[in-house]
Amino acid sequence: MKRETWTVAIIAVLAAAFSQILSASEETPRLLTLADYFQLGSVGDPQISPDGEWIAYTITTADLEEDKSRTRIWMVPAADGEAVPITSGEESSSRPRWSPDGKYLAFLSSRSEGKIQVRTLFRRGGEAIQLTDTAQDVTSFEWSPDSARMVLVLKDPKPEEVEAKEKGEDHEEKTPPPWVITRQQFKQDYVGYLDNRRDHLYVFDLAAKETTQITSGDYDDSAPEWSPDGSKIAFVSNRTADPDTNYNTDIWTVAADNADQGKSLLQITTNPGPETAPTWSPDGKLIAHTSVTDVDAMLYATSHLAVSSAKGGDLNELTTELDRMIFSPQFSLDGGSIYFLLENSGEQNLARITLSGGEPDRLIYGSAVVTAFDIGPNREIAALIEKPQLPAEVFLYAKGALDQRTFTNQELLDQLRLGETVKVELTSPDGTPIEGFVIKPSEFQEGKRYPTILDIHGGPQSQYDWRFSFEAQLYAANGYLVVRPNPRGSTGYGQEFCLGIWKAWGEPDFEDVMAAVDDVIERGWADSDKLGVTGWSYGGMLTNHVITKTDRFKAAATGASSTLYVTNYGHDQYQRWWEQELGVPWKPENRELWEKLSPFNRVENVTTPTLILCGEKDWNVPVINSEQLYLALKRLGVETELVVYPGEHHGGFAPSHTQDLYERYLAWFGKYLKDEKTEGVTGGAPQ
Repeated sequence: MKRETWTVAIIAVLAAAFSQILSASEETPRLLTLADYFQLGSVGDPQISPDGEWIAYTITTADLEEDKSRTRIWMVPAADGEAVPITSGEESSSRPRWSPDGKYLAFLSSRSEGKIQVRTLFRRGGEAIQLTDTAQDVTSFEWSPDSARMVLVLKDPKPEEVEAKEKGEDHEEKTPPPWVITRQQFKQDYVGYLDNRRDHLYVFDLAAKETTQITSGDYDDSAPEWSPDGSKIAFVSNRTADPDTNYNTDIWTVAADNADQGKSLLQITTNPGPETAPTWSPDGKLIAHTSVTDVDAMLYATSHLAVSSAKGGDLNELTTELDRMIFSPQFSLDGGSIYFLLENSGEQNLARITLSGGEPDRLIYGSAVVTAFDIGPNREIAALIEKPQLPAEVFLYAKGALDQRTFTNQELLDQLRLGETVKVELTSPDGTPIEGFVIKPSEFQEGKRYPTILDIHGGPQSQYDWRFSFEAQLYAANGYLVVRPNPRGSTGYGQEFCLGIWKAWGEPDFEDVMAAVDDVIERGWADSDKLGVTGWSYGGMLTNHVITKTDRFKAAATGASSTLYVTNYGHDQYQRWWEQELGVPWKPENRELWEKLSPFNRVENVTTPTLILCGEKDWNVPVINSEQLYLALKRLGVETELVVYPGEHHGGFAPSHTQDLYERYLAWFGKYLKDEKTEGVTGGAPQ
């Protein structure tokens, strides 16, 4: 072979090899980045059309450029096919609801920053039409069975709103008048100071375009549900002498044509605990609902499934022996059973139980989380399901088979190499069994130890489960092992387990989360010299307990947390909770416990560099807590930063603030657990 030919052959082989390498590189999944957060769509609220042919649902996306999130309504064929958007992306639309006759799809939306109103789309096409025109926002709505009326939930309007409405003008807020407070419950996050206006029910007649108020009084009314014959509406309300002092919501019914603004009501339940989520049996004789009957354990008690007579009384609990939290009951089409969401041991299942009770059937269970569902005309079920590596999507459950119907994020997910999620079981020092989840680094190698972040959930009455977590996957993509335990105080493990922290915050749950850290060290996954801890809300509060009780962590990030508990009394929205669990703080016999449980009183023990974060307008866990912790650590010489997000509440931040939050987490843990530089995330406004 000539030298020239030999050279050409070598070049050809090298070119082919390079092409194969390049092709393989293009096909190799990449690591998740922060930018991917703004490409993900959050799917919600699946609703099957009355003929079973379509499923309407919502997709929420975060727009970083405009710094706002928008929700859009989509439809997908139930029998499989391409999803199509049915509202524009110019304004947010939510709560899609089919008219029972199948002709219309109604939803909530506002245009040009106006009031939130009900709009409808004709099934066969056309532009959305504004249906309601109220002085105030429509909070919620439900179609009547004959599709001729709607029940609306409206807050009592301000006098100036009514005046502007009568003049045909838009109400413009000028310098607001002072707040005059007379209620005991006078604050609420995302609202601010509360006045005496309440949420009430109104019936809107579509043909006459008339709205009639059917409940009133110094009470809030919510969750309306029409009876099958359209004559009555069941709803939830606390109508005790002073609703601000207790949690005693009951199920009530009111005539749909009520003419006295709800002075004539029928009380269905009388249990002193909360009843919620009413749903009628197809024959109209029964109302299923959730119920908490253990009043002594109110704040930590299990919410059971119960059935009451639509005539009142005769409450029958169906899941007492199950001892697990129940959500979202819906009667079956034949009325012989009830479907519901069941929280259990790090899972959230779709389950069904007969009216005679007994052991429920778990229909969708295992390493997936069902967060919402809707029953179709042929017993098919549209279910919203999440998995560890799959953000929520709509699935169809029919005849025992489960099929995915929407693929909102599939194109992006196909590009990514996500961290594996495993469920772990361990034992706390006192012998209590504990479960949790571990998300391994995206490039995990057995036998290698990784910097580890203990990520504590809020609540505390909630649980980590098999759902997708962008935050945990972002840590995993950056080389961290993420530990997410369900310590005592968590739901999903029965009432006694949840009650484990009653008047003992930061005590048994501290031992549980530390046992979870020890567990991953023993498994050979975690580097014991590179431990971080973080949490938001109660997760932040427990983080504060952790850093005041141990110096094992090299970095902490505590979000929307509390440290000196007495500071919150009268300043946050939880006056009922504080009093029921710890007692009023001015009594010496109570104050001792308040001080004993407050991590602020151990703040001199802290050596862990601590990032402190909070929303400026958070009335859930107000920023004063973060400010006090920051100043104490600063005075003690502990490395710390305080980051306050302007205009933000307890969660649901603007996209730019969410980006800043994640950047700060990564920079803080990178600095102390991986010796990384922290350029790009500095004080002041986010970049």
